[in-house]
Amino acid sequence: MIPVPLSLYIHFPWCIHKCPYCDFNSHTASATLPEEEYIQALISDLEQELPHIWGRRLNTIFIGGGTPSLISPQGMQKLLTQIQQLLPVRPNMEITMEANPGTFEQERFAGYLDAGISRLSLGVQSFNPKHLKSLERIHDEKEAQTAFVTSQAVGFENINLDLMFGLPEQSIEEALEDLQQAIDHQPQHISWYELTLEPNTLFHHNPPSLPDPDTVAEMQERGLALLNKAGYSRYEVSAYAKTGKQCQHNLNYWEFGDYIGIGAGAHGKYTQDSHVTRYAKVKHPRDYINAAMNKQARSTSSSLNDQDKLFEFMLNALRLKEGVPKTRLYERTHLDTAWVEPQLASAQAKELLVPNSEQIVTTEKGWTYLNQTIEEFLTTTR
Repeated sequence: MIPVPLSLYIHFPWCIHKCPYCDFNSHTASATLPEEEYIQALISDLEQELPHIWGRRLNTIFIGGGTPSLISPQGMQKLLTQIQQLLPVRPNMEITMEANPGTFEQERFAGYLDAGISRLSLGVQSFNPKHLKSLERIHDEKEAQTAFVTSQAVGFENINLDLMFGLPEQSIEEALEDLQQAIDHQPQHISWYELTLEPNTLFHHNPPSLPDPDTVAEMQERGLALLNKAGYSRYEVSAYAKTGKQCQHNLNYWEFGDYIGIGAGAHGKYTQDSHVTRYAKVKHPRDYINAAMNKQARSTSSSLNDQDKLFEFMLNALRLKEGVPKTRLYERTHLDTAWVEPQLASAQAKELLVPNSEQIVTTEKGWTYLNQTIEEFLTTTR
């Protein structure tokens, strides 16, 4: 049996300001962060997870938030060094860190590179001052522009720009201008996705005026043409990359790989024999620190039944433009492909999946109506 690949996700829960559209576990930072204490909690948390993944090698690390770039480069280096003392790692593995393009963080970029970060993901969201203001971003247009230049100048060779469209009162032309500015910088990767009003956010409770669905659809259609012309291949619903520059960490999620989650509110998944376990960590930063130091970082833990494994596998795999090999289903879930053949046949008959293929992959229709395609696998009888 081919081992399930393993990644590590690390969550830093603090931001300078909580954005009104953000539904991640993030908290407004105080004047002084408990950096040393939090790093100790992360290592204690990781040590508690080790018995479930003994002997397995880390392929990628992703440091998200919140705003991880509020942590000092020295703290980041200490954390990464201790992780690599606890776990075998893939040589030259992808280590991604999210960062905001404020001047404060830019001064630290060289230190993060020296600490071992190999891929930087810049949360630009927009280059338009009006839209940055409506999103309550703390950086301005100039900082958004210079963040990429600075990160490249200090030596980063793998950079993602995070960008949204369908913003409050955004026109098609403004959305395309934002995207073109991102393309003009020629990053290796662009994450370009529609703003959605998630529950438990300020925008959900007090909705702004968003473009109508037809306008958003045209933004996306014309934006896809721009990206394609510029040499960015769409390999996932909202991910576009130059050749060979797909985010390896996110690919592991979409291919139903395993990942350790450490940090306040982090989620994880691991496979032992045919059993798949999902868990979450204590959410509030102070409660998390206390729980992790007392070897009780998990808040929930549960095993997936066969139906859950199938649905989650499809939910992720069908987001990939190229799909996944049929053999991957058994490799990652231990479920016999024959069990799901009726659902595959039904989706193929509806022209949602490509027929007679060794890949589980959507047609153009299936990609357009992705939710409908995924729903084909909501219920299965054995």
